[in-house]
Amino acid sequence: PQPWSSPQVARLATALAPVACVRKRPTSLAMAERYLVPKTAIAEGAVVPEKVKLKIARDATLSEEKTKAVAAKAIAHTEQRASLKKRTQEYEKEYADYSSKLVNLRREAKLGGNFFVEPEAKLLFVVRIVGIIKLSPKPRKVLQLLRLKQLHNGVFLKVNKPILQMLKLVQPYVTYGYPSLKTVRALVYKRGHGKVTKQRIPLTDNQIIADKLGEKGLHGMEDLIHEIYTVGPSFKQAANFLWPFKLSAPRGGFKCKRHGYCEMKGGDWGNREEEINELIARMN
Repeated sequence: PQPWSSPQVARLATALAPVACVRKRPTSLAMAERYLVPKTAIAEGAVVPEKVKLKIARDATLSEEKTKAVAAKAIAHTEQRASLKKRTQEYEKEYADYSSKLVNLRREAKLGGNFFVEPEAKLLFVVRIVGIIKLSPKPRKVLQLLRLKQLHNGVFLKVNKPILQMLKLVQPYVTYGYPSLKTVRALVYKRGHGKVTKQRIPLTDNQIIADKLGEKGLHGMEDLIHEIYTVGPSFKQAANFLWPFKLSAPRGGFKCKRHGYCEMKGGDWGNREEEINELIARMN
């Protein structure tokens, strides 16, 4: 083929220039400005059609409403953050007071020559340690009801009779215990995902929690942690909002999955009580 002449190249460049301009996006344009209500520019002395006048009036009304809504949302967001910070400080004081109360009661019991009975745990963390191979139908169904569908999945559960009966049916397949505040906080902050429209969404913003659990009085991470750890009145909704935790295999491995943790030989399945915190630390 013959090479193109200079005029042909110039005409081709002229023809393609508008296309390139349309496809190019200015880099200085902020993300929020792309969604502002457009302003219609009218030349001075030009005759404006009636429909254009109506459109200009509508855009002006929409722009004013949007400005007010954005300002109101910013004020509400600031107030919510301030209240969340205040509640967080109250939670920390509550945790510290409860811990010091237990210490004082233990000291009093020791001075009086008595035994101090530790308060019963209200919260369980259950981890599945066995896969799906050679699993009979009944334990499979119970694990499904507990939302433990995969190996190394973990969930928070309330200590009550139905839950303990279900755990008896699946004891050789799970290990569980009583998590501490440090463990609950580490799990939620590091591996916390929420269930939003049946999707697994990472908890990167307090607004995700507020949108789903705001009517229950939970507007942030610390609200959620407090509700889980203290097993509050909205524990069911908070625990169901959290997607089952996908933990890693424990550093150093398991001891022996075939045997129970409380057996003389030693193993992994069953109730570890407070020792679950050490296992979660290796799996988190």
